[in-house]
Amino acid sequence: MMRDEENNNYDLSQLIIKPLYFGLVINILIPAAGLLICHYIDSNYGRDNVIGDLANPLFYVFVVLALLQAVFALWWRAKRLRRPMVRTKETFEQEMVTGLLRACRPVFVVIAALSAYGYLYFFLTGRFTEAVVFIFFSFIVFQLVRPRHRFARKLITRQKRLLEQGMLADRG
Repeated sequence: MMRDEENNNYDLSQLIIKPLYFGLVINILIPAAGLLICHYIDSNYGRDNVIGDLANPLFYVFVVLALLQAVFALWWRAKRLRRPMVRTKETFEQEMVTGLLRACRPVFVVIAALSAYGYLYFFLTGRFTEAVVFIFFSFIVFQLVRPRHRFARKLITRQKRLLEQGMLADRG
């Protein structure tokens, strides 16, 4: 209970808002715009299957690659968030905001790249429905890693513990 009271001193919304908006743009808005473009091309012009019989095996190869990339993103997020983000108690909250954004940004880019498999598959095979699977998969993975208030409380507690142990964030 004491930890919850300590964490109430921090604006959790301010802590998660920048990474959340960055993630929404790069993981939802941009892939959705790409999906809209693919749909427009599919419904107005169509695409030929340029790889022929390799379309189905390529789909499964992309599925395996996407799953591996998603697992990597989940692991990398956990690893990046275990590192110290704070240098001093006086600047704790501001350094948490910038540290969380710095930690989440590359992970969100890796997750957004999952949708590239869908675009590539569409342009190679002309199969829109299968391409949508990859874009929705990137949406789902983003939902798993996006920052939430409960996550922010745990992160604050962990960063306070690291600061008390003398483990400080790197400069830069």
